[in-house]
Amino acid sequence: MSKRVKKYETSGFAVLKRLLSYTRPYGFYLAFTLISSVISALATLYAPVLIGDAVDHIIDTGNVDFDKIKPIIIQLAVVVIVGAVFQWFMGYCTNILTQRTVRDMRIMAFDKLEKVPLRYIDTTPHGDIISRVVTDIDTISDGLLQGFQQIFTGVVTIIGTLCFMFSINVSIALVVVLITPVSLVVASTIARLCSKKFKEQAKLRGQVTAMAEEYIGNQKVVKAFSYENRTEEDFERLNMELYRVGVRAQFYSALTNPSTRFVNGLVYAGVGIFGALSAISGMGGITVGQLYCFLSYANQYTKPFNEISGVVTELQSAFASARRIFAMIDSEDEPSDENNKVLTDAEGNVKLDSVEFSYLPEQELIKDLTLDVKKGQQIAIVGPTGCGKTTIINLLMRFYDTVSGSISVDGNNIKELTRDSLRLNYGMVLQETWIFEGTVRDNIAYGKPDATDAEIINAAKAAHCHSFIKRMKKGYDTVISDNSGISQGQKQLLCIARVMLTMPPMLILDEATSSIDTRTEMKIQSAFRKMTEGKTSFIVAHRLSTIKEADCILVMNKGRIIEVGNHNQLLAKGGFYADLYNSQFKKT
Repeated sequence: MSKRVKKYETSGFAVLKRLLSYTRPYGFYLAFTLISSVISALATLYAPVLIGDAVDHIIDTGNVDFDKIKPIIIQLAVVVIVGAVFQWFMGYCTNILTQRTVRDMRIMAFDKLEKVPLRYIDTTPHGDIISRVVTDIDTISDGLLQGFQQIFTGVVTIIGTLCFMFSINVSIALVVVLITPVSLVVASTIARLCSKKFKEQAKLRGQVTAMAEEYIGNQKVVKAFSYENRTEEDFERLNMELYRVGVRAQFYSALTNPSTRFVNGLVYAGVGIFGALSAISGMGGITVGQLYCFLSYANQYTKPFNEISGVVTELQSAFASARRIFAMIDSEDEPSDENNKVLTDAEGNVKLDSVEFSYLPEQELIKDLTLDVKKGQQIAIVGPTGCGKTTIINLLMRFYDTVSGSISVDGNNIKELTRDSLRLNYGMVLQETWIFEGTVRDNIAYGKPDATDAEIINAAKAAHCHSFIKRMKKGYDTVISDNSGISQGQKQLLCIARVMLTMPPMLILDEATSSIDTRTEMKIQSAFRKMTEGKTSFIVAHRLSTIKEADCILVMNKGRIIEVGNHNQLLAKGGFYADLYNSQFKKT
């Protein structure tokens, strides 16, 4: 049974709570951020008290008590320096906390891709997956960085300001408190509107990335069919939708700051008017210096609301991105096989017993497939496109599990074997080649990292790629990639060399020579014959000339085996295989 991941709520508070849970390993930096925030805010709040005291010592024109003002100036300088130092510490700790947190999230997201079933990768646009791992996590980083700094400082400033104001004059402080809810209501209303639009924006951004990845990766096909104009139209249509949603999201978020500033202006005006009247009448028990202090606090009190509302855009965008990341992280893992048997030294007896499988429940594909393959047999699988040839390969390798029936290797049900040990006993060469960025030596040794240079060179010679490798500038040390300029056929030869290096007991060749010229193919077929001696081999082929020597040919149609036999036997039957073969070689 697979271990299901706990599903989390998607509300803003739940997302924030989960994001903060990723900061636990860095509790020291979080604690020091809070401490620095408190000290910096208190230092900033204490400065107006000192300035207010200094103002009260300016009694009249030419009547200034400098003796009392000088120590106040010294205290003010110390307070400003302390505030600046701890403000720097807060920024430093916040940066470390944020970057390490998003680093861990990116590692977790990439690690998740190694654990999800292949079905998830096949059914999710690759551009969207890339967007989640790269763009969405960068967005979370920006939101966390600004959010931590502004929220920590803002909350401490608001609480500290209220405490200082109530300690100076309760009546004027109550004026500030009574007007505050108006600002909160305005900010929260606009934030709700922003949240909806930023969710749409994150989703559309992923779709744009997926479309760009799809078309960029297939430019030759696009140009070959003169599809450029329609591609531009499709992209422009989706991009315009992203533009419209983005404009609305930015419009709503842009309303937050001026709206809260307007309400904050009311706070400042209320404090100024009420405080001035109290100071003039002398009934409020407030001095001119304290009034200045109150006006400073009115600005400092409202400033965090402005700053927090200013990061609403980043926070809402970060929350939308976090939901996409968490949706991927919470997707179901491939069923665990840690307690399964490890397959070692497989002989290569493979049996399929009444296997049924379909990618979609409503679309039947493989139906009642039974096959008994003995050690060392070479099994060719042929048939029209979509008949299930590659699907059998997916089932043999346990990229997908059967819906019913069983597949066994040497009498062991593959569902009771670890996937790693099963797959290590197969060597697979696909029609679709994959070359990663690295040296030629590393690419060949992908399945056997500890291989010696002699083993690598022998494998390359067997795959007939040694000659073109030696013509490269640095030979086996040449750095190549999927876009490094080597031909498709050369890539396929390198992939064949990979398998020849590992020499597993079972082989899967899925159109392994499709990108190779006829002359080289003859050499490769000779190498394959040597490589497959005594090994169980499954060969998927469209070119029937490559499978004449197979021990057994399975002819498939609509998910079923309709004919079985060797090449000569099937030709003699004059059935489906004979028609297929003659259609490829009939004279015109």
